[in-house]
Amino acid sequence: MFPEDFVERHVLAHSKPGDLVLDPFCGRGTTVFQSLLMGRRSAGIDINPVAACIAGAKSNPPTLIEVLQRVEELQRVFQRSKRAFKAPSAFFEFCFHENTLRELLFLRKTLAWRIRKIDRFVAALVLGALHGESHRSERYLSNRMPRTISTKPEYSVRWWQMRGLVAPERDTFSVLREAARFRLRVEPARLIGEVRLADARKAHRIFAKYSAAVRLIVTSPPYLDVTDYAEDQWLRLWFLGGEPYPSLRLFADDRLTSKANYWSFLSQVWASIQPLLAAKSRIVVRIGGHQPRDELAMGLQRTLKKGLTDRRIALFSTPLTSEAKRRQTNIFRPGAAPSVEHDFVFTVS
Repeated sequence: MFPEDFVERHVLAHSKPGDLVLDPFCGRGTTVFQSLLMGRRSAGIDINPVAACIAGAKSNPPTLIEVLQRVEELQRVFQRSKRAFKAPSAFFEFCFHENTLRELLFLRKTLAWRIRKIDRFVAALVLGALHGESHRSERYLSNRMPRTISTKPEYSVRWWQMRGLVAPERDTFSVLREAARFRLRVEPARLIGEVRLADARKAHRIFAKYSAAVRLIVTSPPYLDVTDYAEDQWLRLWFLGGEPYPSLRLFADDRLTSKANYWSFLSQVWASIQPLLAAKSRIVVRIGGHQPRDELAMGLQRTLKKGLTDRRIALFSTPLTSEAKRRQTNIFRPGAAPSVEHDFVFTVS
C-alpha cells in the first residue's frame, strides 16, 4: 500500500479540482479516497474482493448512525437465530473463540456486501478486525496473528499449540461498534467515488461512462513475482464468501512469474484504459520488485506505447526511487517484498 502523501503529491501536481482520477489496481483505495478528499472525482478497479470491499466502503461510506443501526439489527437477528453453526475446519476452532466464530459465520452468511452500501461498510470493518495482534489490542477477533497477511492454517495451528495460545473471546458486535465510531469520527469526503470488483483489462467496459474523461491515473500494479494477494488474504477472502483455505493463483495475474507474461498483462490493461483517457493526461506508476530501475522504466514505456496505440507517451520527470517501508510480509517471508520502489510519471497526449 502506498501512503496518502504519495497520492496527495501527485494529485496536486497533475490534476485540478473536479478532474477524474482513476486507479486500475486500486487495492484498499488510497488513490480513490485521497483524490475525493482533495475535490477530485475518482474511480477504482480491483479483482480482489477484499480490496474492492474496503476501497468501496471508504469511497462511498454510510453515516455512523446508519452503521450503528445496522449492527444493532444484525445482533438482534443473530440472538434470535437458532441455526446450528459448524467450524469449517480445525483451524477455525483454534483461530476464534467458539462464540466469536458463531458470530462471524452468521455475518458471513447475512451481509450482502456486494449490493448494499451499509453491509459493505460493516463487512469492511469485519475485515479490519478479523485477525491481528490480539494480545496487544482487543479490537482483533482472532488468536494471535499478523494483521496484514493470513498465515497458513497448518502453520498457524502448530504455532499456537507450541505456545499454548488460545483464541480470546470477543463480542464481534461490540468490536464493530467501536470500529465504526473510530472510522467515522470525522466527516467523510464530500464527493463519492466508485469502486468496481473487476479485472482491470475490462476497464473500458466497466467505466464506459467515463470515456475520454480521465485526467490522471495514480496506481501501483502487482509486482513481478513478489506476492500472491489471494494467498496472503485467504482468511479475509473466506469471510467474503471464498473457500476456507488458501488458494494459489486464485486470480491469475496476482503473481506473474514470467517477464513476457507480466509486460503483456500491463499492455492489455493500458489498452483497456485508452478509451477512458482525456486528450491530455498523466499516468503515475509506483512499481518495485526484483528488476533494476532502468529495466522497469523501459518495460513500462514499452507497454504504454503498445497499449496506448493512438497516443504519444513521454517520461515527464526523472523517476524517483525510495526505500520500501518495513512490512509484516518480510517477517514471515524474508526477502519476499522489494527493498526499493520507483515512481514514474508519464505524459499522454
